[in-house]
Amino acid sequence: MNEQKHLSGRAWVELILLAAFWGGSFLSIRVALDEIGFLTSVAHRVFWAAIVLWGVVVVRRLPLPRGFAIWGAFLIMGLLNNIVPFSLMAWGQLHIESGLTSILNATTAIFGVLLAALFLADERLNARRAIGVTVGFIGVAIAIGIENLRNFDLRSIAQMAVLAGTLSYAIAAVWARKMLSSVAPEVAAAGMLTGSAIVALPVAVLFEGKPTLALQADTLIAIGYYALVATALAYLLYYRVLASAGSGNLMLCTLLIPPIAIVLGAWGLNEALSTNAFLGFAVIALGLIILDGRILRILK
Repeated sequence: MNEQKHLSGRAWVELILLAAFWGGSFLSIRVALDEIGFLTSVAHRVFWAAIVLWGVVVVRRLPLPRGFAIWGAFLIMGLLNNIVPFSLMAWGQLHIESGLTSILNATTAIFGVLLAALFLADERLNARRAIGVTVGFIGVAIAIGIENLRNFDLRSIAQMAVLAGTLSYAIAAVWARKMLSSVAPEVAAAGMLTGSAIVALPVAVLFEGKPTLALQADTLIAIGYYALVATALAYLLYYRVLASAGSGNLMLCTLLIPPIAIVLGAWGLNEALSTNAFLGFAVIALGLIILDGRILRILK
């Protein structure tokens, strides 16, 4: 079952910092997409992040994985947790606001609870979780807009692509629990990103041409941010928060990311979200709060 620990002051700071790292990724990715293709943006993200994380593995002298089976698991994890969601969300951001992308991204936790109940014996879907999942999906429908579900256009497809990315994240979490639980987290992250780079680089070259660093300064800064800070450093911080705060408290990070991304999108991209998007996020947040369960226990 998900572990929920008491949060120290330091854990709160790290949790908020992690949310800020990930919240800023939506703005930086959208900035980079003004000059590079979405597949190339993914290739940059996983390649540079993999190099950084292998450096961490070497410095910490962590044991390296051996055998085809574990590298095959890394490759599948890279597809599920990086290639598919990064590509779908980057493409989606070409057609919808970065703030709305972050709102829909919050459904990762909702899909995660549902899939864990289906595939993991210790994660049963009790009444509270079922209500939380249902409320969360109602919030998704509100955020997308019923009219957009009826009139299927490019914007609607982009929102569906982002949701498909969050589903892939949730599948990856189940895969990691089953196949990578015995591997050191830093090694698992480095291996996963290596598998991602092996796929992303040739795909980017095939469809968008050879990646280059002869780019505008703001594009290079954006790539540096989402590859090194929002991916490599964020993974390291994620595992630190997981160890100190427990998996249950990571739900709070999910709640913090969209407000950060929305503010940054309004500031950096002059985005203005619809009332439906804000109302949808409020309902999604309510679903996450129900899944979290701590407020309900306090109210008893």
